[in-house]
Amino acid sequence: MNEQTEQTKQIKQIKQIKQTKEATKVTLKEKLKKLFGLYFSFAKIGTFTIGGGLAMMPMMQKELVDKKKWITEEELIDYYAVGQSTPGIIAVNVATFVGYKQCGIIGGIIATLGMVTPSLLIIMILANFINSISDYPMVQKALNGINVAVAALLTSVIVRFAQKTIKNVWNALFMGIAFILIFFFHVPSFIVILCAIATGIILTVIKVRKEAALAETAQKKTLHEESDGEEK
Repeated sequence: MNEQTEQTKQIKQIKQIKQTKEATKVTLKEKLKKLFGLYFSFAKIGTFTIGGGLAMMPMMQKELVDKKKWITEEELIDYYAVGQSTPGIIAVNVATFVGYKQCGIIGGIIATLGMVTPSLLIIMILANFINSISDYPMVQKALNGINVAVAALLTSVIVRFAQKTIKNVWNALFMGIAFILIFFFHVPSFIVILCAIATGIILTVIKVRKEAALAETAQKKTLHEESDGEEK
């Protein structure tokens, strides 16, 4: 009986080990698939988008939000806001954020590599003969056309940003003040961003304290009414 019991235990242990190995293989396979997906998705965005980080937003929304469903539209806007506020290129920062959310540190690295690889290869190719063709009228007209298209993309992004972020009069007021400071008074954008962060924190703290005070007042009022009812 003891030998049979030990054999049964050993068989169960062997099965558990096999199941664990199979689960590990499946998890590793899924992770590798996700990493390849991150790389090629951001490589596609980096290849087919012209105009920099802000101009990439429509394609990022289509690829990351609508198609892959890795993030929500609100998260994409938040990533852009944080990416604008941190050192480095906006598109690269957003790629790092999305990759980190999906697969941790390695995901952030792979997504970043996917974003920068197309630009690096294209620049290395163009650098060899850009000086010899930049003076051609056809090339200059093509570049002018690209600039117009990029301006249209940026305008679309600005409108979409405004629709998603301006939710009350205060938001509109802050946007107007920021625009005036940057466009007319040439205040460095990082100073405006730091002031906006500080203002947002202060307003949030005031709002939380006000709500806490109202809740405390309502609780005291309820307790007072209950005590009056008991006395009657």
